[in-house]
Amino acid sequence: MFDSNTRTLVVVGAQWGDEGKGKLVDVLAEQADWVVRYQGGANAGHTVHIGDKQTVLHQIPSGILHPGVRCAIGNGVVLDPETLFDEVDELVKDGVDVHGRLYVSDRAHMVMPYHKLVDKESAASKAIGTTGRGIGPCYEDKVARRGVRVLDLRHPDRLKTLVERGTEHANQQLASFGSAKRADAAFTLAALNALAPRLLAITEDTGLAVHRAVKGGATVLLEGAQGSLLDVDHGTYPFVTSSSTTAGGAAIGVGIGPRSIHAALGVVKAYTTRVGAGPLPTEFDEVMGEQVRKLGNEFGATTGRPRRCGWFDAVVVRYAVRVNGLSALAVTKLDVLDTLDRIGLCTGYQIGGEMVEEFPGDIAALEGLTPRYEWFDGWKTSTASARKLSDLPAAARAYLDRIEALVECPIRYVSVGTRRDQILEVR
Repeated sequence: MFDSNTRTLVVVGAQWGDEGKGKLVDVLAEQADWVVRYQGGANAGHTVHIGDKQTVLHQIPSGILHPGVRCAIGNGVVLDPETLFDEVDELVKDGVDVHGRLYVSDRAHMVMPYHKLVDKESAASKAIGTTGRGIGPCYEDKVARRGVRVLDLRHPDRLKTLVERGTEHANQQLASFGSAKRADAAFTLAALNALAPRLLAITEDTGLAVHRAVKGGATVLLEGAQGSLLDVDHGTYPFVTSSSTTAGGAAIGVGIGPRSIHAALGVVKAYTTRVGAGPLPTEFDEVMGEQVRKLGNEFGATTGRPRRCGWFDAVVVRYAVRVNGLSALAVTKLDVLDTLDRIGLCTGYQIGGEMVEEFPGDIAALEGLTPRYEWFDGWKTSTASARKLSDLPAAARAYLDRIEALVECPIRYVSVGTRRDQILEVR
């Protein structure tokens, strides 16, 4: 994707998350100078396979596994400082040189222990199916102007005031939930003060650093978390995350101008999954869902929760192409479909007697709909050894061609396994 006209690239999920963004970022990072996370938090789980080794990255950009690539956590991310250093220590133990290559925005808001407590005790969070890692409450405090930023660690008196204010608000929320649990400001301050020297040592104005890198002609990869249909504005609200997961959020979450971004790559599975509650128009029945879940190992990298599975939904992906301005697609997990007798591809919805081909903004319209499918014969052979498009079975190529036509976006990459060398660049 990188060339003389594309030096800054956004990689974004074009379904409900878990599309395989981490793997694509890992492969593309080989050509990059910088990789920057622009939103989300430790609820993300980007899995990268190198040989027999599996690495799950929650906050650190996937490019950290490439020596020499600089990685930054942008201001749009809500940072969990405690788990960040657990992640760093695990990488170092595995022989990854992190020193001097990882930077954290001084404007990033921090997830506090009281945010996690509120998240776990909230009935609303349980209904939506959040990870319970404090992401939503942290973003809520950010918007309400009572958040705690990394740069506040430089000012002990201000930090104390902010933490006490945040704790008081959290305890009011806990009381309103009917919970007997309470947050403790002294505990939070002690934890932050213990982590402050290590965190401040890697703190930078990352927006300025990335701006200078772009201006100097560096190749920059911007990495999102979750997926477009979980975007707080453009997703299946209220069953969404708390940030802008679409490509438009990248400039805001990094601190560069939108004209600095040259292209956007959307990542999709060859079928559809989502975790937690909310609409999934093409969801399988229980038997088929369990079959594909086992074939694709569809369990959350962060939570271990089983993912709901369904056929590829071209209505959803065409919508994601539009709201992200996608330049190209990467289709992952094609190999999961290798053993199926036939494969469905959703081309539209029948809603109340009307055929609909554009994704509705009101999720009430998705209740009781009937997906319209085109059916393809399965190719019934392994695609795992394919290394170029012509290596794929004719039936698999026909399936990909139809996806490309329906979503109105060219397919650039196809993944047929978990390893780096199992990604085909098809054009």
